[in-house]
Parts: sequence; C-alpha cells; structure tokens
Amino acid sequence: MFREILNYTPRGRQPADEDLVARLERRFHLVNTFVSRVVCLEFPTLWSCSPVAKITYIQPDGTETIVNVENGMSVMEGAIRNMVRGIEAECGGACACATCHVYVEGSWFDIVGGPEEMEEDMLDFAFELKDNSRLSCQIEVSEELDGLIVRVPAKQT
Repeated sequence: MFREILNYTPRGRQPADEDLVARLERRFHLVNTFVSRVVCLEFPTLWSCSPVAKITYIQPDGTETIVNVENGMSVMEGAIRNMVRGIEAECGGACACATCHVYVEGSWFDIVGGPEEMEEDMLDFAFELKDNSRLSCQIEVSEELDGLIVRVPAKQT
C-alpha cells in the first residue's frame, strides 16, 4: 500500500525508498494492532477478536472496577493494563513476590482452584492472608472465568 503511494510524486513516478516503505508498514501494523486490541477489549461484541472475560476488582472501600480481560492473560495482567489500584505486581507476574495478592470471591474459588506449591510459598509473604487468597498473576483467564470477582486487599506486602 505505502509503496504505491510513495511511487507517485508531484514530479511523476519515482521509485519508492524501500527502507521508508518498511518503516511505514511496521508503524502502520503497530498502530493497527493497538487499535484492534483496544476495540476488542472495550467492544468485544462489535469486533471479531479473541474471547474476553469480564473481571470485577473490588477495592477495600467497596469501589468496583469491571474490565474485559483477554483469555490467556492473567488476572494480574488485566489489572495492570487497566490501571486497577492496589495490584502492584513488582515481579511482573513471575510468582516471585506477593504484590498482586487478591481474595477470590465466594464460589469463584472452586472454579479458580487453589494455589500450587510455589504460589503457596509466596503467599506466606502476603498481608492478611485468608483461605481464599491467591496471587492474581497465577490465575489464567478463560471463558469459564467470565464474571470472576476478586477483592484487592487493603495493602500489599
């Protein structure tokens, strides 16, 4: 597309600069990908895109943030990408800290499941540990988690 546009100049047909064409195509692809992802996450029913699940993050003061999270991402990634307060994720999702600690609401804990051994070790560092505590970096979003509700603790470690 860009090659054809650049070939035509006020002085007539000129050969396009291949480096410039490649740079323009890369930038166009990046912008197109970004816009497509934003549209998919904000308007999943209007656009053909990856399936998403609605996740509700409840703050200690009761404020709710409901976001669409792509399947395959973690609950932590959904929180970080949507700037949910209280999810710090200092290790970036490597299960090497407890700063993405959440409480999984009610019956959702049975669907999400309990923590693996490595996650249990990290949860020992979490503030106000409860029976329904999980590290949100270890919860992978799938279609069955559509509607998931998690509570953000008053403070992280």
